[in-house]
Amino acid sequence: MLMDRIALALLIVGGVNWGSVGLFRFDIVAWLFGGQTATVSRVVYTLVGLAALWCVSLLFRSDAILDEE
Repeated sequence: MLMDRIALALLIVGGVNWGSVGLFRFDIVAWLFGGQTATVSRVVYTLVGLAALWCVSLLFRSDAILDEE
C-alpha cells in the first residue's frame, strides 16, 4: 500500500535525524529548515509523528492483508 511506504520513508527520515541527534547532537531537519521552531521543521516533525502512528497499525494487521501487496 502506498501509505505504508510513505509512512516508512518518513520514519526512516525521523530515525536518521534522531540518530544524528543522539550521536552528534546535530538535528538535520532543524539545520535544513532553519531551526526547530521553524514552520517547515515543525511540519516535518509532525509528519514523522503521524507516520509513526500509522505504522502502529502494521503491528495489528493480519498477514493476509500484507501478502496482497
